[in-house]
Amino acid sequence: MLSFVLVIHLIIAIILIVLVLLQRSEGGGLGIGGSGDFMSGRAVGNILSRLTAVFATIFFITSLSLALLSSSSQNSSIVDDIGSENMPQLEIDIDDSKNDFPDLN
Repeated sequence: MLSFVLVIHLIIAIILIVLVLLQRSEGGGLGIGGSGDFMSGRAVGNILSRLTAVFATIFFITSLSLALLSSSSQNSSIVDDIGSENMPQLEIDIDDSKNDFPDLN
């Protein structure tokens, strides 16, 4: 289930990127236009804006579902896998009589 939602999420992300790049900005952007379009620029802008909003909502929903699915499938943390038996132990001999530092008092 997690991989299915992840694939859908990636497809939605690619579609969302394309929709944003197709929209006209103030300077013209990457908007494909011209006077010979069968729809006016304003109508195309409305359609692209609405499609962007719809796909952004779907992207948000799939992001939340991926977070919920991954947290429910993983009950432990990566920190739990670190065991103290695998860690090297450092032995420090603390003896006050062998102090090599000068007394500054």
